[in-house]
Amino acid sequence: MNARLLIIDPQNDFCDVPGAALPVTGANADMQRLAQLMEKASAELTHITVTLDSHASIGIERTTFWAQANGEAVPPFTQIVESDVREGRFHPRDTTLKGAALAYMRKLEQGGRYRLMVWPVHCVLGTWGHNIHDDVARQLAHWEQQRQRPASRILKGLNSMTEQYSAIRAEVPLEEDESTHTNRALIELARPGSELLLVAGEAASHCVAATVQHLLQVLTPAERQRVVLLADCMSAVSGFQPQTDAFFEDAAAQGARIMNSETALSELARQ
Repeated sequence: MNARLLIIDPQNDFCDVPGAALPVTGANADMQRLAQLMEKASAELTHITVTLDSHASIGIERTTFWAQANGEAVPPFTQIVESDVREGRFHPRDTTLKGAALAYMRKLEQGGRYRLMVWPVHCVLGTWGHNIHDDVARQLAHWEQQRQRPASRILKGLNSMTEQYSAIRAEVPLEEDESTHTNRALIELARPGSELLLVAGEAASHCVAATVQHLLQVLTPAERQRVVLLADCMSAVSGFQPQTDAFFEDAAAQGARIMNSETALSELARQ
């Protein structure tokens, strides 16, 4: 059986290895298992799409953007809501951006999916942390050379004034920036058709969940049943396992299957 492979943000900064800016416990082992699957199933993989979290060193979801009322830095993993900014508990370091930040958080909170979370600076374009995990990168190169065509690489998160967990679209799409709107080309790359769609990456609680949730919204019921979440090739950010469990439950309710990589390999081996 053939399959497409969607790998979400398999980057060094998300792996629990020395030097990572935002390590996800278990991610290094996840990527090693994914690389093994890619090696063993290379002939069955008809297309590979890789999304890459891609940022500048500043952005609305970063510690470098915000300050506390006393001017001190905002610690990572701080949640900020619109009322915090209005009441002066936090403010953008560039005070001219206060109005834009308030407008952003208002739309974000009205949408109901998330509140603004301040993350450590991570996945800055051009840095080691932005690079694909070595084992996965080697298997990508091997697959490309076998097939004599490139895997698709999709950058997300380039606009510093909106968050983008999902590779499909930003949390608050910005009218003036098409890259923050629905990525229809990615949807078509991930659409399983008559094949399976295998999904792996980091982190299960955030970027994987957000991308898959958006994708399932536009797939047909039959296509959803061909989506396979590789549970041992993704992990949750520490403290967010309940959100990951809820994501798996919701995806399964919509028809997606959750299995480990060895079971998926057995599935692919069937004629």
